[in-house]
Amino acid sequence: MFTLVRSDSNSQDFLDLVQQLDADLAQRYGITQLSYSKYNKIQNIDTIVIAYINNIAVGCGCFKPFDKQTIEIKRMYVKLEDRGTGISKKILFELEKWAAELGFSESILETGAKQHEAIGLYNKSGYHRIDNYGQYAGMPNSVCLGKQLTGK
Repeated sequence: MFTLVRSDSNSQDFLDLVQQLDADLAQRYGITQLSYSKYNKIQNIDTIVIAYINNIAVGCGCFKPFDKQTIEIKRMYVKLEDRGTGISKKILFELEKWAAELGFSESILETGAKQHEAIGLYNKSGYHRIDNYGQYAGMPNSVCLGKQLTGK
């Protein structure tokens, strides 16, 4: 059975999935990933979605307010063996829905140039390339994307 659960950064399932995400990113980017770690803090986040299959955590994502109208999607991850099943799209949709419920009208995110599957997901979900923002400006490995949210 598949379920999505809204949670916060105290969830051990979320913390375990983020560890797997960090290992995946370290393998893809090597030492370069260290320069991004400071932007991926997960303490005190109360807008986390965790995907479960048969009560086993298989994916996650979260968002943080970027400004009064914009959220930033962070820490999207699905276990390797569960990729290609639509889980990431369901997590992303739930995050966007939650953000719209809270009154946000725009979503932005940063992903890595080597994360082709993530870029594909975001493009298929209506995201478009934007200028690298904030801390990602001038970072050649960063791909920044944005989308207007509906359902406010």
